[in-house]
Amino acid sequence: MAHTVEKIGGTSMDRIDELRDTLIIGDRSGAALYGRVFVVSAFSGITNLLLEHKKTGEPGAFAAFTSEADGHGWHGRLDDVAQAMIVAHRRVLDNPADIERADAFVHDRISGARNCLTDLRRLCEYSHFRLTENMSQTRELLSGLGEAHSAFVTTLMLQRAGVNARFVDLSGWRDAGEACLDERIKTAMATVDLTSEMPIVTGYAQCAEGLMSEFDRGYSEVTFSRIAALTSAREAIIHKEFHLSSADPNLVGAQNVHKLGRTNYDVADQLSNLGMEAIHPKAAKTLRRAEVPLRVANAFEPENPGTLIDEQPVETAAVEIVTGLDLYALEVFEQDMVGVKGYDATILDVLTRHKVRIVSKVSNANTITHYVDTSMKVLRRVEKDLTALYASAEISFRAIAMASVVGRDLKGLSVLTRGLQAMAEAGLESIGASQGPRNVDVQFILERDALKPAIVALHGALVGNAKVKLSRAA
Repeated sequence: MAHTVEKIGGTSMDRIDELRDTLIIGDRSGAALYGRVFVVSAFSGITNLLLEHKKTGEPGAFAAFTSEADGHGWHGRLDDVAQAMIVAHRRVLDNPADIERADAFVHDRISGARNCLTDLRRLCEYSHFRLTENMSQTRELLSGLGEAHSAFVTTLMLQRAGVNARFVDLSGWRDAGEACLDERIKTAMATVDLTSEMPIVTGYAQCAEGLMSEFDRGYSEVTFSRIAALTSAREAIIHKEFHLSSADPNLVGAQNVHKLGRTNYDVADQLSNLGMEAIHPKAAKTLRRAEVPLRVANAFEPENPGTLIDEQPVETAAVEIVTGLDLYALEVFEQDMVGVKGYDATILDVLTRHKVRIVSKVSNANTITHYVDTSMKVLRRVEKDLTALYASAEISFRAIAMASVVGRDLKGLSVLTRGLQAMAEAGLESIGASQGPRNVDVQFILERDALKPAIVALHGALVGNAKVKLSRAA
């Protein structure tokens, strides 16, 4: 049976009762309800409480458990998680029996996790065992609680509405065995009949590889893409609260943007690099290799097909999206760099050690500049390490921004020239600009306060105003 694998994100999960009536059921009935696998994230804010706040860094249960000297404060954090879970599912469930079962599920999972962590703390009182050696497993255990809760609640809700929904728990809860990700998914899906059942699958999957160690918060999209690839899905669909548009409508005006409609995985990768993820790049790679097309749709406009991402060649060169982000420019100037190999590799080694995300870079005879997405605190550590390695080098960093113009093929559009002209006409100056030979993006480096007006100017001048028919025979 040709089926789809569909992912619902955390913010949308807070309105899963609305999505039940529109996106999931709608006007479908009988067999038309099935042939769809739903992978769900935790309810909004739950993972922040379990781990740490993604933006502010405020500690959750994990951060409290691994950092507190007295070892007791994390109990209160787990109580906060339990209360937030109960509030979340009581907001979307209306049947008393379902609410009672969901409450019991939360109690079982939270108390189980509490007992596990208590035992681990007790074990680590002996010098033979170290808490630091179990941090990754602890993070995995706690993270999986959020998706298990939301998947269970969604299953209850759909069953109450007459859908033959099935809770598929990949979190490895109380599973004594160990399996790789593919084995975990294959085993769980082996007995599912997609013609008569609707699997509601946890976005987190416990596996020997450890999803958190490599992907951290991006694990649900990795699980989603792997399920789509392993089950040979007809299409993978990510439901968001917005469409992939030519720019941020809040910035350039909703009347001026348009939905992309269709693009490719190359563009999706560029967007990920700019912090505007359509999908995690590793998940995109999985779908790309499996030749499964990806659709990014607005969960609350189920009648709209959204944007299809595939590998079909583009016939017309065009600018598709203008976006940007705040960065730092890390510059290493060394007079002795000319003709000497090794400087770049050493700098990269330091940046990798400090887990600094590199967005782009430029270099000339005696200067290497990396445009990085990190904090000032981390950059000071990088500066200290580089100074120790290159005592005579001048190392500096400054706050900048990057505006990027992206499209499947920008050939023949003179984006670099026209972009600079558009910004000049808007009274803006670019610190730097670059375009690679692949013709998929053009980057403009700016002062931070110039980013938003630059995006407005670039979007107005470049989106939809010029297209070039491409000859594939050449």
